[in-house]
Amino acid sequence: MTLILNKNEVASVLDMKACMNAMEEAFSELSNGTAVLPLRIGIAPPDGISLYMPAYLKQMGALACKVVTVYKNNPAKHNLPTTIGKVLLQDPLTGDVLCIMNGGYLTAVRTGAASGVATRYLSRKDANQVAGIFGSGVQARMQLWAITEARQISKAIVFDISDEAASNFIADMDKKLNIEIIKAKSPEEVLAADIICTATSSSAPLFDGNKIKEGTHINGIGSHTPNARELDTAIVKRSKFIGDSREACFKEAGDIIIPVAEGAITESHFYAELGEIITGKKPARTNEKEITIFKSNGLAIQDVAAAHLVYQRAMAAGIGINVEI
Repeated sequence: MTLILNKNEVASVLDMKACMNAMEEAFSELSNGTAVLPLRIGIAPPDGISLYMPAYLKQMGALACKVVTVYKNNPAKHNLPTTIGKVLLQDPLTGDVLCIMNGGYLTAVRTGAASGVATRYLSRKDANQVAGIFGSGVQARMQLWAITEARQISKAIVFDISDEAASNFIADMDKKLNIEIIKAKSPEEVLAADIICTATSSSAPLFDGNKIKEGTHINGIGSHTPNARELDTAIVKRSKFIGDSREACFKEAGDIIIPVAEGAITESHFYAELGEIITGKKPARTNEKEITIFKSNGLAIQDVAAAHLVYQRAMAAGIGINVEI
């Protein structure tokens, strides 16, 4: 029998704190060599792209593949979302598909959770810090949720080019997190924050990196192609740079690829993978004045760890529909 879980069922059992713990385990396995992470496979049919993201976490006993499609004409032609994702979770002992679950909410939470783990290890440990968010979409919401799990946050500042979107963000997250959230009038206002997240669709830098104060931690989430970046050369050069994967950063992250191409830094500026920090192979922040960056590209190990967690909790809660395939 295969368990089928829809978006609402996934959301009912997946919380940020537990997902952060699962992400910490997944990145530890990647660093310790017990994760199998093949390259993402892409196929381009006429109207879109289909991506296949498999991984296996040996210690966790989690095997899965996420299938993600991006079809820009879906909303107009088929009344469907542009991006659609499903996760197939397998039994690593038999290979049988145990569960097919909606991947949209799962992907959003696991992306926020990775930043939450990075924030836990890389940001200053001061109480009553201020969070700054660029963007106000689904991922911006997940980023702020994760930051509040990682650190004691007294206030958040959000900037979006859409005033209405920023207002909606504040209304939603104020109810969820019960913290003060302020709408910034300019990007510069966000730079007063202690922990900053960039979660936008911008292909150009969002702020002047020379204006970032000492001791800031930054989670870079939005840009994910070699020619796009949310972070400028100045802030990358000033920072200790940590990525989810060295390979992914130098293939996909314009945030570091562009400064290297400019000659402003060399590839050795990449300090560590997040898993190396978690497992203690490399020290994290060594003083309160360091600026740290975590660059997230999104890895299949995150989907696998989150799907494993969802399946265990769904089985315990008795939710979903079992079907014989």
